[in-house]
Amino acid sequence: MSHLDPYGSAEPRGRERPDRPAPGPALPWPEPQIEPAPWARRPGLAPDRHVEPRTRTRLDPEGGTPHHGNGNDPGDPGRWPDDGNPPDGGRRDDAGAPAYAGFPAGPNGRSDGPADPDQPTAQFEAVRDPGPEAAEIAPPTGRRQRGRRRAGAGRPVTGQPAPSRAGRNLPAAIGVGLLLGALIVVPLALYPPAFLLVLAAAVGVGIWEMVRAVRRADAHPPLVPLVAGGVLTVGLAGFAGLDALTLGLAVTLLGTLVWRLGDGTAGLARDLVAATVITVYVPFLAGFAALLAAAPDDGPLRVLVTVLAVVLSDTGGYAAGVRFGKRPMAPRISPKKSWEGFAGSVGAAALGSAVLLWLLFDVAPWWGALFGVAVSCAAVLGDLAESMMKRDLGIKDMSNLLPGHGGLMDRLDSILFAVPTAYLLLAVYVPVAG
Repeated sequence: MSHLDPYGSAEPRGRERPDRPAPGPALPWPEPQIEPAPWARRPGLAPDRHVEPRTRTRLDPEGGTPHHGNGNDPGDPGRWPDDGNPPDGGRRDDAGAPAYAGFPAGPNGRSDGPADPDQPTAQFEAVRDPGPEAAEIAPPTGRRQRGRRRAGAGRPVTGQPAPSRAGRNLPAAIGVGLLLGALIVVPLALYPPAFLLVLAAAVGVGIWEMVRAVRRADAHPPLVPLVAGGVLTVGLAGFAGLDALTLGLAVTLLGTLVWRLGDGTAGLARDLVAATVITVYVPFLAGFAALLAAAPDDGPLRVLVTVLAVVLSDTGGYAAGVRFGKRPMAPRISPKKSWEGFAGSVGAAALGSAVLLWLLFDVAPWWGALFGVAVSCAAVLGDLAESMMKRDLGIKDMSNLLPGHGGLMDRLDSILFAVPTAYLLLAVYVPVAG
């Protein structure tokens, strides 16, 4: 008795169709074009032999030819139970004894499995459970990028530079730092007025980064008047002095107010507060660098001494913090800053500034050391101030413009607080002629 086709056809199915020849020998795999997984191969066999998956294959009672039956016909000797699993974990031959695919024939002439059917061998168990060894040779899923390997217990992922203990990509940070230093030193040495162009470009980029950052706090200060006013402020400071710097600040704030009123009064107070902070923080403080460079005769040296003091402070703090840092200085603002790193910053800046001011300006070394301490403290405060702003805004860097540094403001934060301090102290130590 054959089952009717579930879609309504009365044509018999499977081996009972008279117009179809008997099937040939059983294939070693249900799909011949699919290569079996490496873990399915039995050890000790030829590479082209493997353990067959559990299929509903039995021996034909008439011709002895193994074929794939449906396993559900009532007259099928190899009929499986209703749960779909063979009762003994294997298959049965024509005599009703268990037959295991892939095992050699035993002394009784049939394909024997293990001596005890209830205790299968380890080779047959490998078909059911590949074990931990199979996980090691199984092909990994997913696509890997070229030149990288999958990380494991004993090997890290390759192709990615390991960050330093301070959280930076140190080679990239050093390279970008040298490039920024060259952009400051070369114009000062060759053509000092060109330094104002570099400073104005830096102010424009810094304002752009700040405007983008404060948008996370739902503040939208206008970018165009801030950038135009910032460049104007730096230019006025470089050509007309301290009074012109204050005038540029007032003009920038007034222009920003007028521009913002054109967009309505919704959120006006919040946007104006953000615009005021940006204007004071970036172009007004950077204008003191223009005042230092505008000093007659020794303006480039004043800028150079200030920048070197900040570099010594950052380098000393980095080295001391990585080597000796244990007690955090401000864990809620900047967890990586330590009191040991702060001591290294002050010590390196004091020692270096004492030598620099004595050689370049003939200032007593103790006054030069005091200059270094003041500049270093201002630089650390500037770094903490920006860290506090970034933490409030929920960002790590102002941008990703500079590899190993983040944004330009992440490098200017120390200098912006240091240049007003250096301007005031140098005006006392080395009065400007005339």
